[in-house]
Amino acid sequence: MPRLSDNVRTTHTGDGAVVLDISRGRMFTFNRTGSRILQLLNTGVEETEIALTLVREFSADPRTAKTDTGEFLALLQQHELVEP
Repeated sequence: MPRLSDNVRTTHTGDGAVVLDISRGRMFTFNRTGSRILQLLNTGVEETEIALTLVREFSADPRTAKTDTGEFLALLQQHELVEP
């Protein structure tokens, strides 16, 4: 399971998260769902469990949660915010 890179700093609020990639000087903002995924990644939760958590906490459709979680993790990898 990927984990957040050591070069990433996060701040979570009630509205979402701000992520700073200190090695590249880039900043990202995420909504509450993205923020929750980041929090779960930080604790080592697997992709399948992340999707199930989104279903429980956000009343998300299970199929949508699974697809969106995979796409979000791919986006994090694309921007080099996570490490394998």
